[in-house]
Amino acid sequence: MNEVANVDEKKFKVGIYLRLSNEDRDKINKNDDSESIKNQRNMLIDYINKHPEFVLTQEYCDEDLSGAGTFRPEFERLIRDCEDKKLDIVLCKSQSRFSRDMEIVEKYINNKFKEWNIRFIGLSDNADTENSGNKKSRQINGLVNEWYLEDVSNNIRSAFNSKMKQGEFISPFASFGYEVSKEDNNKLVIDPIASLIVKDIFDLYLKGMGFTAIAKYLNEKKVPCPSLYKYQKGVKLNVISNRPREQIKWSSNAIKTILTNELYVGHLIQGKRTTVSYKNHKNKKKSQKDWIRKENTHEAIIDKETFNKVQIAMKERTKPAKGSGIVHNFSGKVFCLECKRYMRKKNSKLHEYLVCSNNRDGYDDCINKSSIRYDVLENIVLDAINKKIKKYYDEELLFKIKTKNNKNTFIDKVKSLENQKIEAIKKVLETRKYLKSLYEDKVNGIITIEQFNELVSDYNTNKSIYIDQIKSINNQIEFYKIKEIATNDNKKRFSKYKTLASLNRVIIDEFIEKIYIGKFNKETNTRDIQIKWNFE
Repeated sequence: MNEVANVDEKKFKVGIYLRLSNEDRDKINKNDDSESIKNQRNMLIDYINKHPEFVLTQEYCDEDLSGAGTFRPEFERLIRDCEDKKLDIVLCKSQSRFSRDMEIVEKYINNKFKEWNIRFIGLSDNADTENSGNKKSRQINGLVNEWYLEDVSNNIRSAFNSKMKQGEFISPFASFGYEVSKEDNNKLVIDPIASLIVKDIFDLYLKGMGFTAIAKYLNEKKVPCPSLYKYQKGVKLNVISNRPREQIKWSSNAIKTILTNELYVGHLIQGKRTTVSYKNHKNKKKSQKDWIRKENTHEAIIDKETFNKVQIAMKERTKPAKGSGIVHNFSGKVFCLECKRYMRKKNSKLHEYLVCSNNRDGYDDCINKSSIRYDVLENIVLDAINKKIKKYYDEELLFKIKTKNNKNTFIDKVKSLENQKIEAIKKVLETRKYLKSLYEDKVNGIITIEQFNELVSDYNTNKSIYIDQIKSINNQIEFYKIKEIATNDNKKRFSKYKTLASLNRVIIDEFIEKIYIGKFNKETNTRDIQIKWNFE
């Protein structure tokens, strides 16, 4: 705002500060002043008019902004003008309009303003720094305002947590592939265009492409990355980048984020982050156990079987080949039968072949010296899979095999692990009781401080061991649950195929967990090749 009046040197230069923290509902046009701001302005100008020694010099107005902190452009301009001696008096409707944050009140009203010879006046709560007996009441008001902020923050957090537990989507922006429903802003609906790209990403990964290769493929096809796609649709995002928005491309991290996001199977996982406090808005990660998970809240883009295959592939897959970014068909699947190390793929002028990684240059640690040609292994595996398909197409035999197989294999393993976890938790609780008894022995003089410290050190070691054991058990349980879902119906697996003419990464992942290559027997001109199937 431009200067309002020519200021006489004998008069006091007054700056009025106006603030409204809530979203206005009384404005016809968003750019108009709200009724509350108008009322504040009228009250303050009326007060100035009653004091002929006051001259309105500047007006500062922050609308729709919180009174916590200094994240307010006009507030910051006010502070700069005070420091530059452009004002003599800061006039507000109340101290809380200036700030509800006690630290800000103390810093400026009770300290810096005094240093800069600035008088602060709050009309409705009689705050006036010229009145020395007024300070305690102003500080009490400041504490009340601080408590108010904390209560509001806690109420908002509680409301958000309640919404998340009910499966309501609370973020203002939907993840790539979805959009917020126009009928219900707490519900996700599929974006028909972006969802096709998400499906392509899952499909490309299962075909053997790595994160970087998929990102490169999408960039070459000029497919807009998530932030650019939203920008083109008119969604306003705060994207931090050194490049223009139009030049932001797909990255390997973006691909990995999509491939690991359970949102695409219809589940909402929210509350992964929080802020330090209602005054410190810096984000921090929450422990995974504190995340809020709600299943089947919206329509899935990716079926659970495909999603689980991708998660298993991520655990097993090795790095893609340099240059192409493509993972070869047997990557992460082939191991040496003798030393159990993985078989490395190499190329010669004539052939591609696999060799034990324990026999690299400078190493000679494995008796399995001979390589196996890649095309030979492909033919062996293709023949083995076709034999399995033929065998499983005998419906009567299939029924016998399925009956013979223990349907509860995975369930039994998970139950066993759960029991181990319960025992480990009991041991943690027992160590806590032990620590308490140690402390009582120290207080009663039964043991010395040195003995106490030594025993506490042993306690901490044992506790760490048990906690690590619980974490390991949780990881195993998660793996078996994923594995169970992916392998619980063999008939569905075999019904897709009859006779295969060639192999690809999807087929190998479907049928095979691992392949073991034994050493070459020169006398018999053979070698032992063992296939570990996903369904046996």
